[in-house]
Amino acid sequence: MKTGASHRIRVEKAFTVSEFFAVVLLLIVLAALLLPVGGPPRKRSPIGEARTEVQAIANAIEAYQSAYGHFPVSPEVQDYAKSKGRDFTFGCDFTNDSFPPHFGSPMFGGRILNNAEVIAVVMDLTTYPGGAPTINTNHALNPRQIKFLNAKFSNPVNTGSKPLPGVDKNGVYRDPWGNPYIITLDLNGDGLVDDVFYGEAGVSQYSTGADHYSVGLNGLVRTNAATGSSNRFRFPGRVMVWSAGPDGKFDSRLPANAGVNKDNVLSWH
Repeated sequence: MKTGASHRIRVEKAFTVSEFFAVVLLLIVLAALLLPVGGPPRKRSPIGEARTEVQAIANAIEAYQSAYGHFPVSPEVQDYAKSKGRDFTFGCDFTNDSFPPHFGSPMFGGRILNNAEVIAVVMDLTTYPGGAPTINTNHALNPRQIKFLNAKFSNPVNTGSKPLPGVDKNGVYRDPWGNPYIITLDLNGDGLVDDVFYGEAGVSQYSTGADHYSVGLNGLVRTNAATGSSNRFRFPGRVMVWSAGPDGKFDSRLPANAGVNKDNVLSWH
């Protein structure tokens, strides 16, 4: 009897241990199923982040235009574009060997505006992070107070000698490498966007091939190509947004797919 009892005790203990390991194995399997495939999520690359941001800016401007029937710009800019019959590029100053170093649509008096006023309106900012008033004071240009764009702010916003990514203290939206995003809008209403930089034939024209005179690089088109009356390349749409990329440089003497222009990040391509 003792022998039989001892045998039953050993069997019961062995069965209990087996159950324990079965439960542990089941928990391991469940944990593996719940964990993301490939481990923890990877941080987006700067280029991927820039692609997301240029598209977000373009989408925000398109949404604003659809909501209000006009673009998020000051009456001054709108009047200037109307007087010239042109589109408008919110450019910037680059001091890192880009060519040209200062570019954009020159206002009366030669002023070149950055992207701050557009960003203020689509983000519904009434004051810039540094405290200065925007063109959207009292929500003048965004009375419904819709935040079409949720962009991050620079941290800290009071940047030092090297600008940081995000919206800085002056409201300028900068790419992951600290350079301003370039924005061009179809302010003459012809359904084509003429960017100061990418509109140049030397930048967007194919050098050879059947499309030499009509279709340009990155999907741009030359208008009135058959008659040769225009030497500008335009995007069929309403908004163009781009970044100078990791090197922070561009050169209007080079094609869009070569040299320092090759790494630029474009909302339309």
